[in-house]
Amino acid sequence: MASSAIKSGTLVSLQDIYLSSPFFKQGASLRVTGKLQEYSVETAVAIVVDGNANLKINTQHLRDLSFRVGSFYQFIGELLIQHDNEAILQARVGRNVDGIDLNLYHQSLQLLRKFQADHLSTT
Repeated sequence: MASSAIKSGTLVSLQDIYLSSPFFKQGASLRVTGKLQEYSVETAVAIVVDGNANLKINTQHLRDLSFRVGSFYQFIGELLIQHDNEAILQARVGRNVDGIDLNLYHQSLQLLRKFQADHLSTT
């Protein structure tokens, strides 16, 4: 029996989302963080960046979230991969995270992955 429960978003950096990545899967539930580079009110599509990586975010289902280019945002949603292998995250949750230290964020993500790898290998 298939579960209809909403999956938690796997914590990933934008650099983790590329064609041969294990996170680059249709319908993968992901949590991403980046700086808003562009936002279109007409299409409700945002582009967030982190370093040299970027990702399109479909924000049509988000309410009560104002977008400011240059601010930092975190989104949870499902990855949709189009026929040209372009990825877009269908966001179900979004929040402004201005003030985040992305270097510290990346360090904590690396430590979390190391802890999970160590923990999973010992159980």
